[in-house]
Amino acid sequence: MSFPKKPGGKSLDVLKTLPRISLANLRPEPGARKEDQRRGRGQHGGNRSGRGHKGQRQRGTRPRLGFEGGSTPFYLSIPKYGYNEGHSRRPQYHPLSLKRLQYLIDLGRVDPTQPIDLTQLVNARGVTVQPLKRDYGVQLVDEGCDIFAAKINIEVQRASEVAIAAIERNGGIITTSFYDPLSLEILIKPVPFFLRGQPIPRRRLPGEEMVPYYTDAENRGYLADPEKIQQARLALAQKYGYTLPDISKDELYQMLRMRKDVRQIFFGLAPGWVVNMAEKKILKPTDEKLLKYYSS
Repeated sequence: MSFPKKPGGKSLDVLKTLPRISLANLRPEPGARKEDQRRGRGQHGGNRSGRGHKGQRQRGTRPRLGFEGGSTPFYLSIPKYGYNEGHSRRPQYHPLSLKRLQYLIDLGRVDPTQPIDLTQLVNARGVTVQPLKRDYGVQLVDEGCDIFAAKINIEVQRASEVAIAAIERNGGIITTSFYDPLSLEILIKPVPFFLRGQPIPRRRLPGEEMVPYYTDAENRGYLADPEKIQQARLALAQKYGYTLPDISKDELYQMLRMRKDVRQIFFGLAPGWVVNMAEKKILKPTDEKLLKYYSS
């Protein structure tokens, strides 16, 4: 009586007799490796080393890329346009999404019951600002506008229209303001500045090319007319179809109405004051000339 053979029985028998696989008995498949061709050995493996007969190609003396045989090359014959003119002085703004801002608030890194500026955002590790690399602050973008639900008073340098609408829909306040590089460095790193014992300087006004942005009520600029800002808030609410909350009856009204002076850097600290970190005191100037100089 014959029994049917198991499929693959021969292969299993061969595997049983083979030794265990190790680095000592691993070999490539026959024909998988091809020996390199010997070049540059005269009569013993190639006369021209694969470079052909005579000329620049064999000798390796071909001209550089862009050389046109002695005539004026193309890149010198055409005029130069100012596409990149002023690129080294062009300001940069790091994007901060509403999704990221809501995430920082949910984690407790940012306190929504206090006014929010660059100091809070940098300390919460939400953004990284480097004034030496032409960073002029933060731009608030509208990513996550449908999930943003916090009522805040925030100050940024740039903001999109949808981001402004998302904040004001929840009863919040947003302001766009300019900081010069010196004020920006102090704002993002206040403790090292306070340890030097220097008076808080005045914030400089924006340049001529930035004045139109910060005087526009639609951008919520800090130099805009407050009455025009209120009209722009109502117009934006009508455009996106939401009811503008009345913040005058809110329990956080005092916090929401807080705004910095045009020359002020920190909330609650005026220019000219000296913060003594060792004694935990604030020194205010009393000389009339200093008061006149630091006044807005």
